Amino acid sequence: MQVVFSDQAPAAVGPFSQAIKSNGMLYLSGQLPLDPATMKFAADDVTGQAQQIFRNISAVLAEAGSEKNRVVKTTVFLSDMNNFAEFNTAYAEFFGEHKPARSCVEVARLPLDALVEIELIAEL
Repeated sequence: MQVVFSDQAPAAVGPFSQAIKSNGMLYLSGQLPLDPATMKFAADDVTGQAQQIFRNISAVLAEAGSEKNRVVKTTVFLSDMNNFAEFNTAYAEFFGEHKPARSCVEVARLPLDALVEIELIAEL
């Protein structure tokens, strides 16, 4: 196993890694909508938060030597399923024609009261 760290994405806010490479796969920890320069939310709405998460994900994927078209599976956590349509638009814009497997669930609360968090698995 190899730890992956990108300074272009927020540092982990707990005892975990941004991502781990193992056996040709990349496992990204849940990404929050934090701007890595300020460690504050980039936006107050689900679209803006999702877009920041996708910037963070792109940075970690690049650091690991992967890219969004190699993402196999995502898990999306929403604080309110009423934001699903708005989130889904941002998600579709990021992935384009690539359609990884996905789970999307509503949770009672996310770290720092984020509106969305995304974790994923990708090929290297």
